[in-house]
Amino acid sequence: MRIRIVDFGLCRSECRTRVPFRFGATTMREATLLLAEVRVIDDSGKDCAGYAADLLVPKWFRKNREQSGEEDARELIHSAEIAGRSFVAASSSAQSPFELWLSVYAGLAKTVGEEPNDQLVQGFGVALIERAMLDAVCRIAGKSFFAALKADLFGFRPQRVHAELSAWDLAKSLPKTALQSIRLRHTIGLADPLRVQEIAPEKRCQDGLPQALEEDIAAYGLQLFKIKIGLGFESDRRRLLDLATFFSQRGESPQWTVDGNEQFEDLGELVELFSSLRAEVEGMRFLAGLLYVEQPLTRAATFDSQRNAFMGELNRTASVIIDEADTSIEAFPRAVDLGYSGVSVKNCKGVFRALINRGICEVSERALFQSAEDLTNLPVLSLQQDLALLSSLGLTHAERNGHHYFAGLGHLPEEEARMALRAHPDLYREQDDMIALRIEKGSVQIGSLDCVGFGYDLPIQAKLRTAIP
Repeated sequence: MRIRIVDFGLCRSECRTRVPFRFGATTMREATLLLAEVRVIDDSGKDCAGYAADLLVPKWFRKNREQSGEEDARELIHSAEIAGRSFVAASSSAQSPFELWLSVYAGLAKTVGEEPNDQLVQGFGVALIERAMLDAVCRIAGKSFFAALKADLFGFRPQRVHAELSAWDLAKSLPKTALQSIRLRHTIGLADPLRVQEIAPEKRCQDGLPQALEEDIAAYGLQLFKIKIGLGFESDRRRLLDLATFFSQRGESPQWTVDGNEQFEDLGELVELFSSLRAEVEGMRFLAGLLYVEQPLTRAATFDSQRNAFMGELNRTASVIIDEADTSIEAFPRAVDLGYSGVSVKNCKGVFRALINRGICEVSERALFQSAEDLTNLPVLSLQQDLALLSSLGLTHAERNGHHYFAGLGHLPEEEARMALRAHPDLYREQDDMIALRIEKGSVQIGSLDCVGFGYDLPIQAKLRTAIP
């Protein structure tokens, strides 16, 4: 399909957590949800609106402690405004969605240079408008996102980015059908209590949702976990041993990933931490369930060969992936050259970038992989479009934490939450006075997301503007 983007709009709303979420040196208690709309016209003159949304998580895109949460949000909103104007300006002639994205992405990349923080911030806006564009294209064609990928509706040409992908065929690499369910990998934040008795009475939530880890496991049947670390050697060691003890006392042997949150000076620190665990019975239990380590070094230090000197030794314990360091289309190949084995999939970094990274994994002689890492996605658009991409890629489990740190669909108007429940009853359920995510046996059912459009089947109601004061 050849298209033009003729207009776009943005809308922000504020969301408060039900419990604080601590990651790295940051504790999130509130964040802005940004919604984008684009108007797309195809060659035949048919036009349609498409939508996308993201939570503007403070201190992820730019870890600047001097910058307030509102300043973080405004910077990301400005990124979306720049991207929206750039997509409209680049649409003077009809192009395939991929060609349009690549021209905008390449043009804006030149304006920010190689500074990792700037690249992530600028990339956010491009990714948000990109998803809204793909949604509109799917709706014009009457296809689901998965069907659009299979039919090459977007004109995806990865060899335009990496020549080694010229013989790789995305459609053939995808599953025969989109996944119908995805297992949840539950985030254990740095401030999250493991046991009910660890919650002080005045800190207890009265919303009927789980709060301590043991309650989450009982309510949702969780078996996969993501552990935040980065408090220092002794604190991390005690935390991991305590978690291993917690699960062994329950008679469970789960699998988990570890998120370093850019808190380590070099990989030798992680090697030392894991080596210390081998001296303990519970530490050995922990290492037996470890799947991979995510982003231990800062995004800038990730490509420093000296900081990665212990990569070979660390890889004997677990593979290492990049997340925040995946700042550009060149980042993953550079990381692979240094011994990294994987890269996260996040819609806030871009759909086409995720598809390109899939190609890099598949043509490599090494066993490379993609992982699904959540940015506290919230229903409807942010969560469902993320799940739609993961199901199309065949990623069977994903980090999820939005349902734990926020109260169901309580951030949406009641009417919208009800529409989401009616349209996607496999994904949501009624609980007491709220509509919440339906999690059973550690999984969410997502068959209803394989619908016309990009992962959702309900009207979007918001007052959008081309700029937010």
